[in-house]
Amino acid sequence: MEALAVRLSQLDSQAGGAIRVVMFYDTLMRRRVDLPALARASAGLAECTAGIRLHGTGQAIRYTTDGRPAAGTPPTPSTSAPILLDDEEIGTVWLERPGTPRTLDDLLLDRLAIAAAATVERYGPARTTMADPALVELAISADADDAARARALRLLGFPPDLRLHVAAVHSPLPLDQVGTAICPARPVKAAPLAGVGAILATTLDPTRFPPGVRAGLSTTPDPGRAWREARTALRFTTPRQPIVRYDDLGVVALLADVPHDAIRDNADVTAIAALAETPDDLETLDAYCTTGSLRRAADLLHLHHSSVARRIDQLGKTLGLDLTQPAGLTRARLALNAWRLLHA
Repeated sequence: MEALAVRLSQLDSQAGGAIRVVMFYDTLMRRRVDLPALARASAGLAECTAGIRLHGTGQAIRYTTDGRPAAGTPPTPSTSAPILLDDEEIGTVWLERPGTPRTLDDLLLDRLAIAAAATVERYGPARTTMADPALVELAISADADDAARARALRLLGFPPDLRLHVAAVHSPLPLDQVGTAICPARPVKAAPLAGVGAILATTLDPTRFPPGVRAGLSTTPDPGRAWREARTALRFTTPRQPIVRYDDLGVVALLADVPHDAIRDNADVTAIAALAETPDDLETLDAYCTTGSLRRAADLLHLHHSSVARRIDQLGKTLGLDLTQPAGLTRARLALNAWRLLHA
C-alpha cells in the first residue's frame, strides 16, 4: 500500500495524498484508539484544529496541531461531516481551518467520521454518567424494536452480553451523583424521564444509594419490562423502606394494576386514610406491618414493647381488625400498601 501511494504521488499528487489519508485512518482504527486520540491525530494530519462531538454527550473533543486540547468556544467549522452509525447520525466531526479549505479536507473528515463511528461502536461514548434522555428512553421503552434498542444500548456504552440493571429513582441529589455512588467502577447512565430518574447499569449495589433517595429496582433481562417493574417498585417505597426490589414485592405488585377508584372505595383503605390523619398512629402501624413483631416495632419506634402493644390493640379496634392474627396483619399490610399507591 505504501509503495502504491509513493508511485501514485509521483504520477498524481492528489491521488497519492488521498491514499495516504486512507492509510492514516486505517492504521488508527487497527490500533483501536479512542476519540481524543482520533481528534489529536487528525489535527496533526490536517495542520489545523480538529473536533469531534457526539449528540449523546454534547461534549466537544477538540485538539490543536500541537497535540493539546483546544480552549474556548468552538468557532464556525471550515468543513464538517456527520458521524453515522447504522444509518443514524450520532455526532459530527469538523476542521477549524483559517482561510480556504484544502482539497483533501472532505476526504479527511469522511475517514475521521468512519473511524469515530467505529470507536463509538467498540467502546461506547465518553465515560460520563448523564446521557441523552431520548437515547435512554429508546433503550428501555416497551415499544422499541430489538434493533433500535440494541443500537441505543450500544451507543450508551453497554456490552450486549451483560444483563442490564434498571432503577427508577426520586432523588434530591443530581442523578449523576446517584449513579456514580451505586456503580462506581462500571458503566452507568442516568437521565430524567417524565419526572422519574432512570439509571441503567451493568452492576448495581442497593446499599450504596445516598440518604434521601428512593429507588425501585429490577433485573429482568428485557429492558422495557425492567423499566416498568422498576417504576412499579418505586411506588411502594417509603421513608422506612426507600429501596424496593420488584421481585421482593411478589403478589403485592398486583396492587399497582388495580384502578385507583377501586382502591379508594375499599373499606380497609378508607380506614387507613382516616388513620393517616394521626401521623403517630400511622407510623406505629407501619412499623408493626414492616416487622411483624411487637418487639422489633418497638425497637424501630424507640418505645417499650408494652406501649406498642397497647397502641396496636387500639389501632386494631379502630380498623376493625385483629392485628395479632395473621389474617388481620395481612389485611392491614395490603391496605397500607394500597393507600400509599394512591399518593405515590
